[in-house]
Amino acid sequence: MYAKWLDILMKVKLFETIEANELNNMLLCLRPTKGSYKKKEYITIAQDEFTGIGIIVEGEVLVTKENVAGDRVIIAKLNAGNIFGEIIAFSNQNQWPATVIAVTDCTILFLPTEKILGNCPKMCIGHKRLIQNMLKIVSQKALQLNRKIEYLAMKSIRTKISNYLLEQYHRIGKNKFMIPLKRNELAEFLNVSRPSLSRELIKMKEEGLIDFHKSNFEITDLSELKTNV
Repeated sequence: MYAKWLDILMKVKLFETIEANELNNMLLCLRPTKGSYKKKEYITIAQDEFTGIGIIVEGEVLVTKENVAGDRVIIAKLNAGNIFGEIIAFSNQNQWPATVIAVTDCTILFLPTEKILGNCPKMCIGHKRLIQNMLKIVSQKALQLNRKIEYLAMKSIRTKISNYLLEQYHRIGKNKFMIPLKRNELAEFLNVSRPSLSRELIKMKEEGLIDFHKSNFEITDLSELKTNV
């Protein structure tokens, strides 16, 4: 049942260091449920009952949340091999904290928390590794959310843009790169209006800090860009 997604599942951090045969046997034991969704369809809605950690095996999704003013803020854009819902999974709450929307047609496997923490009837070694991986993922996600809070606290649009582009630069290791977000998605991620974002990007281009075309960016003056963070 899960064999056709095994190559993707092998890349999921939740299953890191687990061999293919072992992973396939473990999935047959845990039996995550499958959901199929069309483009722009809601996968989860904030405050709905939590159904388990979502594992994306096909497609791309946006994780979003509304602020107090009712404006949508993008928390993350995820594709095949990523997971969502891991932060809430081990809390005492049973409601989705965010809304997840399909950017493309998607297939999601949902793994209920009790199947991760429960005793594996086959006592497989992979299950122990699964729990260890889960602890690492939750810790890393907490750090990412802390970084998101830092973005929200930044007062100027230029500071937000500079920080974001420098993060991409350090992640990829090159001054030319393609960001994973479209312009409206970047505006929502940085919590700024799209017109304001576009104006500031044009100013930075005119000043020789960056160059860009759609989602392709080039940092043309790295040292000057760093002065904005």
